[in-house]
Amino acid sequence: MRRGVQIVLFDGFDPLDVIAPFEVLAAGSDALGGGLDVELVSAEGPRRVVSGTRGLALEATAALDPHRPGIIVVPGASGPVDGDPDEGVETIPVLLARFAATAATGMIAEAMADPDVLVATVCGGSLALAMGGLLEGRNVVTHVLGMDVLEATGATPVRARVVDDGDLVTAGGVTSGLDLALYLLEREFGPRIALAVEALFEYERRGTVWRAAGRDAEVAA
Repeated sequence: MRRGVQIVLFDGFDPLDVIAPFEVLAAGSDALGGGLDVELVSAEGPRRVVSGTRGLALEATAALDPHRPGIIVVPGASGPVDGDPDEGVETIPVLLARFAATAATGMIAEAMADPDVLVATVCGGSLALAMGGLLEGRNVVTHVLGMDVLEATGATPVRARVVDDGDLVTAGGVTSGLDLALYLLEREFGPRIALAVEALFEYERRGTVWRAAGRDAEVAA
């Protein structure tokens, strides 16, 4: 089976968390000569999925397959940060918690147990997995406003733009989806492919990718 990238849509997703990795990874596939399938999926199967940004919708064309070799990308949500859910305000935490309560959590847990699958997240995607009980003890990052929530779930928050924890790669705020996807291309296919896409997009990946390697700093930066 060809390696694939499955980007998971859910009700209230953040559009840029989806589109930025989609375009970068699709361009990477072109640079590879078509060796990577990139598709939008949902836990429920093919359907129209409405984002959290002014009703913008995208089409999931397939059901999430937790055992397909390749990469699964989980985006965050878009919406207000503050508000009273009892008054019908669908805040980002509400949207993420709702997603965490769907069948997607169990499917992503299966994927994380499969050595042929790499799970990646953008922004609040890691919060959704943490709310689903999947990130205890893992080194992860999310949007700066959610780092304390990660810690409360038992995850280990790391202040870096992209965090590589082996079979789990997480990225910070919404624009970091570009950096995540470029790093995934470099990690999976080498720097030449990643550099070719950087040149095409006229964008250079930002920040140092954190990995549990090397020496710790003796003095805090």
